[in-house]
Amino acid sequence: MKLYGALASPYVTRVVMLARIKGIEVPLAGMPGNSPRSPEYMAFNPIAKIPSLDVDGRCIPESETICEYIEEAGGGKPGLPEDPLERATSRLISRIVDLYIAPHTSTFFQQMNPASRDAEVVAGATEALEKGLGYLGHFMGPGPFCVGAEPTLGDCAAAPYLMLIKKVVFANFPEITDPTEGDGRLATWWQAIQGNHACKTTVDEYAAAVDGFMKAMAARITGQQ
Repeated sequence: MKLYGALASPYVTRVVMLARIKGIEVPLAGMPGNSPRSPEYMAFNPIAKIPSLDVDGRCIPESETICEYIEEAGGGKPGLPEDPLERATSRLISRIVDLYIAPHTSTFFQQMNPASRDAEVVAGATEALEKGLGYLGHFMGPGPFCVGAEPTLGDCAAAPYLMLIKKVVFANFPEITDPTEGDGRLATWWQAIQGNHACKTTVDEYAAAVDGFMKAMAARITGQQ
C-alpha cells in the first residue's frame, strides 16, 4: 500500500494525518510519470487527481474514500469514534470542509494581488467562507477536537484547510477575521490540533510545502514578466 501525491495538497495531507493518528505506515510515493496528467498516472487513475492509494496495483482515488479504506483495513488506532452519532459528526466536519470551505479558497488565491483585486468578488467569497467556517464551528462536538478528546477523520480534513486559509486568506486579507484566534470553538479546536504531535507535525509539514509552492508560483510569475 502506497500513496501517490505531494504534501502541498490538503487532500494528500488529510490521508497522511489520518495514517499518523492511527499509527500506521502509508508511504508517500512519487506518482508515475511525475504528473497527474502523465499517461502513466492516468493509466492508473484516469480521474487524474491526487491522492491515489495503490493497493496491490489497484487504485483507490479520492481522499475521503482513501481515508475510509485505511480506517476499515489499515489497523492501528481508531480514526473514527465508536459512537455512531460521533462518527457521523466527524464525517460531517469533513463534508463541510469539502462542500462549504474548499470551493472558496481558489477565489482568494486568484485575488491575492491587491492591484488587480475585485472587491465585489472578494466580498462574495468572504461571505461564503465565513458561512462555511460558521457551519464548521456549529457542528463540532464539545471538543477539544471535532468530536472528542482524540483527533479523528474530521480533524484530518479540517486542519490542512484551515492552515491553507491562514496562508492564502488571513495573511493577505487582514480585514477577514481568523476564527482560530480568540476564544471561540474553532480557536479551542485549533489549540487542540497544535497540542497533538501527529496533527501539529503534519500541519507544519503541509504549511512548509504550501510556502514552497507559493514561492515557486511567485518566481514563475516574476520570470514571465
